[in-house]
Amino acid sequence: MSSNSPSREPAPPGAWTFFRQWLRHPLSIAAISPSSRHLARLMVKELPPNCERVIELGGGTGVFTRALLDHGITDENLMVVELNEELHHHLSRRFPDVRVALGDARELPAVAKKAGFAEPGQVDAVISGLGLLSMSQELQTQILESAFCMLRPGGRFIQFTYGPVTPVSRDVLAALRLRSRRGSFAVWNVPPATVFVLTQARSRAVKAPPEGKNRTRQRSAAPR
Repeated sequence: MSSNSPSREPAPPGAWTFFRQWLRHPLSIAAISPSSRHLARLMVKELPPNCERVIELGGGTGVFTRALLDHGITDENLMVVELNEELHHHLSRRFPDVRVALGDARELPAVAKKAGFAEPGQVDAVISGLGLLSMSQELQTQILESAFCMLRPGGRFIQFTYGPVTPVSRDVLAALRLRSRRGSFAVWNVPPATVFVLTQARSRAVKAPPEGKNRTRQRSAAPR
């Protein structure tokens, strides 16, 4: 092994919790282990300059949450949204000073309002651990509309995927007038992952989705 290769990292806290959820929901949680710290560092590296307020989607076991806090995002300026109840409880125990909301990413403005976190247009970045790759175009559109409603002009949506290209369909990118830029490649993640950054092609207001509308339940950690 090359001396330049990073040493294998120990299993992060909550790895067993994550694996247990995979055993229960193998169709909605594709990876059998949480994302690596290496991938988390690459995700955080894509935060915009002077970033202060961040929303994390699909917090899982908290690997990205820990990286965001280590980067300097303060507890009060971070909200983590998790749909899986057991993972939500795990995150709440692990990060008692962070707003950890049990909710749906498609209802982000309502979730943020209930948590007392931020109004639309007040967030600098959204970091996503959701499995956009396996989602329908309709579901992708709902999640991205919700996220960009919360983002300020110039804000970034940071997503990773296990595939070689952006996990968001070209039709969705075009419909929402979004640009997708390929970032770093996390070769030491299992499986290897690529980071993508989505931004608005030009500033425009994004309306919040209607609250309380019946929708198909999202999958919080499906194939990326």
